[in-house]
Amino acid sequence: MPNDGPERFPAGAVTRLGPPPPELPPPPAPPGPRLPRGPRGRLWWFAGAAVLVLVAGLVAVIVARPTDGRGIFGDRQEAPVDTRPPLARACPPPPDVPGDPAPTRSARPAPAPSGPRTVDEEAGISYPAYGAPWERWTTVWNAGDLQVPYKTGQHFVTEPAYDGFSDYHASVLSAAVPAATNDAFTFDLECVGRQVAADARNGYYPQPNQMETIRDERTVLGGRPAWVTVFRLHFSSPGLRATNELVALACIDVGRPSAAVLYVSIPGTHAQYDWIVDDALAGVRPI
Repeated sequence: MPNDGPERFPAGAVTRLGPPPPELPPPPAPPGPRLPRGPRGRLWWFAGAAVLVLVAGLVAVIVARPTDGRGIFGDRQEAPVDTRPPLARACPPPPDVPGDPAPTRSARPAPAPSGPRTVDEEAGISYPAYGAPWERWTTVWNAGDLQVPYKTGQHFVTEPAYDGFSDYHASVLSAAVPAATNDAFTFDLECVGRQVAADARNGYYPQPNQMETIRDERTVLGGRPAWVTVFRLHFSSPGLRATNELVALACIDVGRPSAAVLYVSIPGTHAQYDWIVDDALAGVRPI
């Protein structure tokens, strides 16, 4: 269509009304780390190294310092628990001193005597078994501080319910009692034998009592080293007719961490069986 008036522009968005703006310079780069220069920078480097050496030395001194039962920072540490059996604590193994004679033992165990035998696999020994009135022991009896567990043997009741509920016995019993530290096979035989005998006197019989020692010595039973204690105890207890008892305790080294214990007790009311003490000891054999 023709224009009838002055010149006009069509309607629309205006994008540029003047000359283009000048280009802006790029932003400056961020400053990098400042590196030490010259003697002053080297001085700071040496100071840092010295501090590190000092800290390392202090740590080493703290770690190496005896704590006297306390931790590094003074906290009390629990003492280690002694888990050794009572006999191993009371009787530490003897020192291995060169030139000490080895325990006397026969080259070959003597053959077992003929006749019935009691065999204690756990203790590692056998010994004679006897006829009536003796009968098989069928329980576990332990007493005293050492709690020697007698599981095998023979007995008979000499005074039933002497105090209203307890029976008194004659006995030939055996047990295995830990005597060495850990799984060692060496222990102080004399110390173990005397500890077991003292524990029996104090824990098995009426108190007070008087002891008449008959035998207390190192010997050999069935080819194995042993400590034998034989004594007669004199005592008194309400309701008990027996006032004395013949007792034998043998601790035998059977080559195990445990000692074999043979315990023979004959109340004075049945002295006709006193011979069994010597017979049982003479008849012990390792198995």
